[in-house]
Amino acid sequence: MTREEISRIVESEEVEFVRLQFTDIFGQFKNISITASQLGEALENDCMFDGSSIEGFVRVDESDMYLHPDLDTFEIIPWRPQQGKVARLICDVYLPDGTPFSGDPRYILRKAADKAYKMGYNLYVGPEFEFFLFSLDENGRPDLKNLDRSSYFDVEYVDTAENARRDIILNLEDMGYEIESCHHEISPSQHEIDFKYINAMAAADEIMTFKMAAKAIAKRHGLYATFMPKPIPGENGSGMHINMSLSDRKGKNLFIDTKDPNGISKIGYQFMAGIMSHIQEIILLTNPIVNSYKRLVPGYDAPTRIAWSSRSNRSELIRIPSQRGDETRIELRCPDSAANPYFAIAACLMAGLDGIEKKMKPMAGVDRNLYDLSKEELDALGIKELPATLGEAVQYFEKSAFARELLGDHAFEKYLAAKKREWEEYSAAVTDWEMNEYLMRF
Repeated sequence: MTREEISRIVESEEVEFVRLQFTDIFGQFKNISITASQLGEALENDCMFDGSSIEGFVRVDESDMYLHPDLDTFEIIPWRPQQGKVARLICDVYLPDGTPFSGDPRYILRKAADKAYKMGYNLYVGPEFEFFLFSLDENGRPDLKNLDRSSYFDVEYVDTAENARRDIILNLEDMGYEIESCHHEISPSQHEIDFKYINAMAAADEIMTFKMAAKAIAKRHGLYATFMPKPIPGENGSGMHINMSLSDRKGKNLFIDTKDPNGISKIGYQFMAGIMSHIQEIILLTNPIVNSYKRLVPGYDAPTRIAWSSRSNRSELIRIPSQRGDETRIELRCPDSAANPYFAIAACLMAGLDGIEKKMKPMAGVDRNLYDLSKEELDALGIKELPATLGEAVQYFEKSAFARELLGDHAFEKYLAAKKREWEEYSAAVTDWEMNEYLMRF
């Protein structure tokens, strides 16, 4: 889109407000709302904000930062009132001297995508979102006791949140997003919405937009949408599986090899090997909070070991979905929606490219259910463990030269310090489980 086209749409559609959105290093959407009369200034990249107010950005003595709108992200927000319409533009963050801010998550993903492009590749991503829709109690808080009784693929008459899920999808389609499927997930009050694959930057923008839409529209239905990975003990948690493939500059899927027994090309195997080689170092980016690791436990359709399967084996870190041809891809199953999508996708892309550059070969695929194998059997197969806690993930991340190069010094140091602090605070907290288990015993 051009500035002139956006201005014409704002005028003809009687848009009154425009949200200039950007993302902090923890994957939280921020925005500055301007009136339509100020749109021209924003489109000239003259909208300034105080970066020192955003955790992980800059110090108070260097606080001026500028928002540069990505014109292709302009959309009217369909769930907002149709009188006094609201639109949005997703922005890149720049410094006063006109250079990109090195800690901007979009800048970090763009660097990775640019490297891939110079190597002749484009990354395509199809995210799968699992999330919970909870009813609200009399205080307006999510009610985890009042759950629906639906399960995998149950139909509308037992799925009390069907209308909300449908409304989320219709609004996202109004914004131009292509939804492949949706259904009730295996846990009570859990849902899944799957998106068509698109290029890496658009996919990260899409993830941020989806989370914003889901929360706003759920609230309109008297529900609360949460992307917390494991809100209900004893039930499956919510992941954000990332389906990935590389194409050449003409759009040809480079993961295809019809002569290979699994239908995967050498580039596909190398890309997968790179991710598996670096996953312990980058899992802090794909699974970034304490609660993420409550989901990554055996028996709940989430991976705990570093292995892959050419079958629909959901105990593996990476599986190869059964579709082939243009649909050939790998599915990374550990990420969750608490992740900053720009960091998570950049980490996967850079790890995969490292696998290609170094011609890495993955270990042999394992088509057995890993949950049924003992620790001794897994160790004998050389299948390494994923970090089991945020603390372990922090340790791998801190020692990783790869992660530092990926994020750059600024974002790496800020992110690491915040995650260390998060783990220390959690470790010092006294939980309800401890009170119930120990208070009356000792």
